[in-house]
Amino acid sequence: MDALDRVVKPKTKRAKRFLEKREPKLSENIKNAMLIKGGNANATVTQVLKDVYALKKPYGILYKKKNITRPFEDQTSLEFFSKKSDCSLFLFGSHNKKRPNNLVIGRMYDYHVLDMIELGIEKFVSLKDIKNSKCPEGTKPMLIFAGDDFDVTEDYRRLKSLLIDFFRGPTVSNIRLAGLEYVLHFTALNGKIHFRSYKLLLKKSGCRTPRIELEEIGPSLDLVLRRTHLASDDLYKLSMKMPKALKPKKKKNISHDTFGTTYGRIHMQKQDLSKLQTRKMKGLKKRPAERITVEKEENKSKRIKKN
Repeated sequence: MDALDRVVKPKTKRAKRFLEKREPKLSENIKNAMLIKGGNANATVTQVLKDVYALKKPYGILYKKKNITRPFEDQTSLEFFSKKSDCSLFLFGSHNKKRPNNLVIGRMYDYHVLDMIELGIEKFVSLKDIKNSKCPEGTKPMLIFAGDDFDVTEDYRRLKSLLIDFFRGPTVSNIRLAGLEYVLHFTALNGKIHFRSYKLLLKKSGCRTPRIELEEIGPSLDLVLRRTHLASDDLYKLSMKMPKALKPKKKKNISHDTFGTTYGRIHMQKQDLSKLQTRKMKGLKKRPAERITVEKEENKSKRIKKN
């Protein structure tokens, strides 16, 4: 049995807190990513990993030592690092004659590889090469996907889901306009994926809504899709399963129309409108003859009920 698979009983309070952080929760922690350098990674791949790590901070771990592994042939080392560092996302970089400037992006489920996609780097511009002011560390990006392939092709659809998982950052309840300052743009065109990073500038427009300009800050990548290792539909569905406690409870007698308007249904007892209190007006008062006839009808109905 692997040392990390054994049931560990904490001996100190610090160890107990550490294990409690890694326990399954209803609302899981922010997904961390590990960036691993292969045994034969060149300068380009190393710089790509450093730039992606700069985008992922503080939710990433960069392994500086080379690790001789092949994710598509043996996944045990990736699963070991995932359990050791508590990371559910990974980016592996390598370089060889058959697959130059190679990246493998993937995610884990229960510390096992769920799906991973291999990408080849055709063109790369580093963060250092673009001399512009950068966004602060930990800024949550806006993600834009352009191209029909992201909605039509299954491999591109999974890649889109994978990239959203990788770069989405923490879940926030409120957003302010000044906080929208960082854009990651992915374009699928002619069998390539173009990755660009922009800083969003809010300029004066003479009205309440500001004028928006985009300034490229890097990194810039042109990628091509190579190999894929996708999870089966059943396993993918299982990984997306939501706990019962988090599912919204269905509210009775409430419905919504196509425009989002909420309608509520109220159940009431049958009302006798003859006894309804109305505004007292002389014109609405009953005459003596009308009162007598109404009283006679009420008395008749009471006798019939008794019989």
